[in-house]
Amino acid sequence: MSRINVIEQHNANAEQKALLDAIQGQLGMVPNFLKVFANSPVALQAFLGLHGVANAGNLTPQTRERIALALAQQNTCEYCLSAHTAIGRKAGLTGDEIAAARAGSSEDAKAAVAVKLARSLVEHKGDITTAELIEAREAGYSDADIVEIITHVGMNLLTNILGKASRVDIDFPKVAL
Repeated sequence: MSRINVIEQHNANAEQKALLDAIQGQLGMVPNFLKVFANSPVALQAFLGLHGVANAGNLTPQTRERIALALAQQNTCEYCLSAHTAIGRKAGLTGDEIAAARAGSSEDAKAAVAVKLARSLVEHKGDITTAELIEAREAGYSDADIVEIITHVGMNLLTNILGKASRVDIDFPKVAL
């Protein structure tokens, strides 16, 4: 059971209800972690705005999901691991590719560099080496792409922290850490 209130239609104020209705209309469901976010409409709007903008970037949906899987595993967020396993499958990741991402790599050489960089950013609290940046550039990532990787790391840290702090009920097929 979630340690932070889960906002449902029946207990939502007008602003929360409008946000939940918009999410429902876009996704066909409202994931529980967004219902926790809805406690603060400002926080939910900020997350949705950043998420929408970041997903319009250069990183492929598969690479974004690889990063999310790697960080959910690294940060031991079972909610996020379960959610991104389901979302990753929809994005076209195979079971082997999901396992590789959870282990901090990828079967795709370029994506493996992005996943490795993402995990290093978390492990070293952003204090990565010049060699890591050079490796990303040599793999074909521009500085804009590297900033996008950093942005996705930040978003995933936010959701990992929210998932763990709230202990929100998993509403995706559960995947154990």
